[in-house]
Amino acid sequence: MAQLSANGLQLEVETLGDPTHPAVLLIMGLGMQLLAWPDAFCRTLVEAGYYLIRFDNRDIGLSSKVDSGVPVNLALATLRYVLRLPVQAPYRIDDMAADAIGVLDALGIMKAHVVGASLGGMIAQNVAANWPDRCLSLTSIMSSSGDRRLPKASLKVTRLLLARPPGKASLEKRVEHFVRLFRALGGPGFPAADEVLRERLTKSLQR
Repeated sequence: MAQLSANGLQLEVETLGDPTHPAVLLIMGLGMQLLAWPDAFCRTLVEAGYYLIRFDNRDIGLSSKVDSGVPVNLALATLRYVLRLPVQAPYRIDDMAADAIGVLDALGIMKAHVVGASLGGMIAQNVAANWPDRCLSLTSIMSSSGDRRLPKASLKVTRLLLARPPGKASLEKRVEHFVRLFRALGGPGFPAADEVLRERLTKSLQR
């Protein structure tokens, strides 16, 4: 892994595979580090002949933290969005899409297959819309266009998304908090084993 200058920030980036092969840029979702892309999934892409790039979004993991000087209340911002009131934010998805393009620029890559999950899918859609000449393809996973007419998350899931473990909670309690969240997000179709979830979450929290 390495820190790269991208769009005026320092972003933590990891590359895997042969840089002469077609590039795949992986963009993870809200609050998730690059580690959330499973290693086995990444190895499969490399073995299929791709050059893999994954990175920590701004404000996540080992990348730059953006200090706007104004505290952000996620619950209040979500309520304002639901009520169709203006939401003040230190940056927008447009800015995060420019970060992704900045990663490609820093690596000297002109075109890539762009893959995003959740919020990362929305960022990837923005990349494809605003920089179509930089995209070989777009894959948007468990994401949304942001259209208000689309189905919303259940109240249970929304509460879990907005909840936070106590500030002084032990690592074990924080892991259990996020296990509950990931269980709710993942649904019953492809359940991950508890030990797999705990291992991934522990590694991310320690990082």
